[in-house]
Amino acid sequence: MQKVLILQGEFVDKVWGGSRLKDEFDYDINSDSVGEYWAISGMDEASSVVINGELAGQTLKELYKNNKELFAGEGEETFPLLVKIIDATDDLSIQVHPDDQMGAKLENSRGKTECWYILNENPASIIYGLNAEDKDEAVEKIENKKWNDVLKEVPATKGDFFFVPAGTVHAIKKGCLILEIQQASDITYRLYDYDRPDKEGNLRELHIDKSIQAIKLNEIADEKNVEEAGNLTKTSLTKNEFFEVRKLETSNRVSLIRNAPYLLESVVEGVGVLRVDGEEYNIKKGDFFILTNEVSSYEFEGDLTIIESNIA
Repeated sequence: MQKVLILQGEFVDKVWGGSRLKDEFDYDINSDSVGEYWAISGMDEASSVVINGELAGQTLKELYKNNKELFAGEGEETFPLLVKIIDATDDLSIQVHPDDQMGAKLENSRGKTECWYILNENPASIIYGLNAEDKDEAVEKIENKKWNDVLKEVPATKGDFFFVPAGTVHAIKKGCLILEIQQASDITYRLYDYDRPDKEGNLRELHIDKSIQAIKLNEIADEKNVEEAGNLTKTSLTKNEFFEVRKLETSNRVSLIRNAPYLLESVVEGVGVLRVDGEEYNIKKGDFFILTNEVSSYEFEGDLTIIESNIA
């Protein structure tokens, strides 16, 4: 069975999208309002498609359902993770996602814990949590629309990493270019949208009650751990109950062992080669692929920065 699944994802237009994915990743895109690239996805709305080998043309959704051996017999009903690139040319709404329990109860869905690896070199910022001692104080400020007081804004520039557990109030702001790794869920509660009207002059729907139910004042620790060995610098970014994420920075040639049922690979910088059991694959910035359970060891050659992730 096929060892490496090279994927083509779906581009999604957004009112806040732009041309950065076309300009910076050289993707073949006709639109100038692409906000998201669903790069590794088994979601019903937009499943990635394999573009190499004997499985070319099949969707990740189909493969995960029908070829469990590629994923070590992984037991979840649908592919559990989603990897995107997000290009924000305007501020996104202030949002919060439910956890698994609330998502199952209210939406018949997983919850949505996610994380962001920042790609933009230009100065930008995000909303990341709330200025409040406890949830009661947070709710009081929200109900009285004390947005400037309650929303915590922090800078976000290239190489920064943010873990965003379910319940964390957050927003991506203008100028951000972000690699997002998350639970495979598209459930979002909109808490505030800056009172912006749409083209018809209407305000977008808010989900105040559900948002307040979902909010948690999560204590988020910086988990970065850097290891250097020869031509490889490996930075552990997060290890939580849903997924693990690490940054691999390579120079020349490095050999690695698959240490999870399957690995999701996102190339965010550089040009190089992937080798698996004598087979070579040319890879570059903007490529996404999965190393399946058929892979025991693998090798990268070149000056590359890769964000590698797997289920926990």
